[in-house]
Amino acid sequence: MPTVSGRSRPWTDHRRAVEGMAWKYRTGAPWRDVPERFGKWNSIYKRFNRWAEDSTWEQLLAVVQKQADAAVKIDWVVSIDSTIARVHQHGATLTRGTGGSTESQDSAGRAA
Repeated sequence: MPTVSGRSRPWTDHRRAVEGMAWKYRTGAPWRDVPERFGKWNSIYKRFNRWAEDSTWEQLLAVVQKQADAAVKIDWVVSIDSTIARVHQHGATLTRGTGGSTESQDSAGRAA
């Protein structure tokens, strides 16, 4: 975790601040509604923003992923189900260009 640099006031506990950040994103509440038990909302926001700008979050994620991968706790297989992907409204009425007809045909090629 980052440490204080320069002659600034020491940070409050990182755990409380990160729990406040998690609470904010878990609930979807605005920053001002973060409960006081996590610390001052403005301090939590400033720390979150500072860590986002200096890539602290990316570094933390990389370390956690590396540790979990070494312990074989990550399954890197991803399955994407495209059945939920909706067609754009303008593409829904287009005819298919696959060479086949959309109507069923008899053996002579006439529409049934």
